[in-house]
Amino acid sequence: MIRLVQLSSPGPYRALWVSLCAILVSLLIAAAVFAFYGASPLEAYRAMFSGTLLDPQGRAEVLRRAVPLLLTGAGLTLAFRAQFFNIGAEGQILLGAVFAGGVALFTPVPAPLMVPAIFIAGFLGGGLWALLAAWLRIRLRVNEILSTLMLNYIAASVVIYLIAGPWKGKNVRGFIYTDDLPASAQLATFPGTQVGIVTLGLGVVAAVALQLLLSRSTRGFELRVVGENPGAARYAGISTTRVLLLVALITGGMAGLAGAGEVAGIQHKLLEPSQISLGYGFTAIIVAWLARGNPALCIVTSLLMGVILAGGDVLKINLNMPFRITDVFSGIILMTLIASEVFVRYRLRVGR
Repeated sequence: MIRLVQLSSPGPYRALWVSLCAILVSLLIAAAVFAFYGASPLEAYRAMFSGTLLDPQGRAEVLRRAVPLLLTGAGLTLAFRAQFFNIGAEGQILLGAVFAGGVALFTPVPAPLMVPAIFIAGFLGGGLWALLAAWLRIRLRVNEILSTLMLNYIAASVVIYLIAGPWKGKNVRGFIYTDDLPASAQLATFPGTQVGIVTLGLGVVAAVALQLLLSRSTRGFELRVVGENPGAARYAGISTTRVLLLVALITGGMAGLAGAGEVAGIQHKLLEPSQISLGYGFTAIIVAWLARGNPALCIVTSLLMGVILAGGDVLKINLNMPFRITDVFSGIILMTLIASEVFVRYRLRVGR
């Protein structure tokens, strides 16, 4: 007989090994998907990794995808630690892009202050969108999983309305997007790539800063207590409302920074939602989950998922696989991670 037995004290590295095993299982399942499609799994993985890690342009693409995942994922780790299940990072990225684009296009900010203004606006846009879900939970007891998920679609509709209506570019014909951002609002990139210098540095600094906030500050201690034992938090006089609002502002703001970076650093205009974010808000959930509540670890996990996203493009081009193969890959990883969570606190026992 096979049964689950609860562990009295899981080892400090058990969660790491469980996550690594889950990723291995997901790779095996993905290999079966490749074989079902008619492609050799070995050839698929060879093309995937040689086209990313072994190719200079491929490595640049990995880094380009990793930057928004790092910014968004680092914020989500705090939300998940506080038991605020934010599934709306996709919409928060879009609102960050809207606020950043609006500042760049329609405000008379002096050129030297334009880049800071763009990022501040992006942070506020994403943060306010997440605060709306937090307010609904606190005041009306609306489940944040549902509210943040629904707000994604509202955010996409807001973007489409703006670029097809009042913000549509003056000389645009047949497409919907805004005019180009002014030169002072366009971020510098590493030569020959689309990797923003400012956004990359901002992502690394923010991830480390959030790790210090979580582990070395009073606010971080309160956040951990609220997430691990809300009853004990109330008994200790910790305001769960204040903690949730702070977490919502940070997690949404970090996603908003990613949106600002995409608009100002890569697209240089506000355009359709699917072109601003390539599903980064949903993929960042995997980044945060793999990091196990440690924002600094998102530096590593975002690179891993960057390989998956960039590698999916290689599979589409080299092996003529379907457009959604990357989504399938990401979904398999997320499902295996969720399924493996039970083995962090339990182990299998064979026999009586």
